[in-house]
Amino acid sequence: MLGDTTSGGRPNRRALILVENLSVPFDRRVWQECTTLRDAGWEVHVICPRGSKRDAEPEAVIDGVRIHRYPLRAATGGPAGYLREYGSALWHTVRLARTVGPVDVVHACNPPDLLFLPALWLKRRGARFVFDQHDLVPELYLSRFGRGKDLLYRGVCALERMTYRAADVVLATNESYRDVAVRRGGRRPEDVFVVRSAPDTDRFRPVPPEPELKRGKPHLLCYLGVMGPQDGVDYALRALAKLRDELGRTDWHAVFVGAGDTFDAMVELSRRLGLSEQVQFTGRIPDADLVRYLSTADVCLSPDPHNPLNDVSTMNKVLEYMVMGRPIVSFDLKEARVSAGDAALYAPADDEARFAGLIALLMDDPEQRARMGKIGQERINGPLSWRNSQTSLLAAYTAACRGRAPVSAGGPDGAGTRPRR
Repeated sequence: MLGDTTSGGRPNRRALILVENLSVPFDRRVWQECTTLRDAGWEVHVICPRGSKRDAEPEAVIDGVRIHRYPLRAATGGPAGYLREYGSALWHTVRLARTVGPVDVVHACNPPDLLFLPALWLKRRGARFVFDQHDLVPELYLSRFGRGKDLLYRGVCALERMTYRAADVVLATNESYRDVAVRRGGRRPEDVFVVRSAPDTDRFRPVPPEPELKRGKPHLLCYLGVMGPQDGVDYALRALAKLRDELGRTDWHAVFVGAGDTFDAMVELSRRLGLSEQVQFTGRIPDADLVRYLSTADVCLSPDPHNPLNDVSTMNKVLEYMVMGRPIVSFDLKEARVSAGDAALYAPADDEARFAGLIALLMDDPEQRARMGKIGQERINGPLSWRNSQTSLLAAYTAACRGRAPVSAGGPDGAGTRPRR
């Protein structure tokens, strides 16, 4: 209930989490952060876009977390489209933040690196600013557009610098991102906390395999994730064509689960490569169906090509394959090795023929597949567990609020007032 106090009669701390690129609770990392804070006694609000097929209600209270959603149309048509999208998102974010009232922490999740603007407005009203860096936006720009000296690139670099400068505490998804925050962002090491993303082990639990999902083939190959320009689905499709044409392997069916900017282009590429009979595109599917596919898969694919973003980013799909006990074929990326370790085999960067060869190797070795799957599950339940990230998240909030009195719960709408000093 809004305006609740702790058992000792003290007002709860209040956190406002800002998200632009996904709805909540669809954004699993943000939702885990919300529930962690809630369980630690925080009153949690989220401002985010509405989803198209889920998370579509303007207001919702889910498991004690109050979510405020706004309508948003994704960018189309180049830079002008992004200006319209981000301008609309900022306007709605400030509008909804006014209804939430005073907060102890404003927690902004990128991309884009523009949410420091409403965060600064809230800082002037007494909040502390936690920057949750989900993506390195300059590297994301280079990976999508391949230009490093134009005005837009310089602009995104400037916005990142301003965000770092405005933040009181930075959350990094891995050690590579932490290094960027310290080296490029000028942040003190003690102000940067690694909060790794981790799969929801309640959502991802293996079920008995369903051989019919293999469409009559001995082996099922699976890709799970976003389909954008930097995600390498085209590399995976060309590797599958080589698996068939150069290695003579037709004993497999592949399923690609997910959606994104390049979904239609990838379906067309699959057709041009003559893979339509062996490759299935599902789009986004319910969690129960996703678990069925992953539980049946013999080999999972992580085809992200080597680029400035992918090399230092932790791929959620890799972690989700691991929690399901599936062996992985990946290109050789720095953070892929940190996450998967021996749960994956690594092809040289962007080498589609070697990627195909490693798929064939795993299809022929069920014992190695089982061994790699077990390693992955042990890593997710050990060093990569969300329990470790929970500890780091709460430590970051403690550091951000050190020496600050909490907002007071007040008024029937829970807006609260800050005590006089």
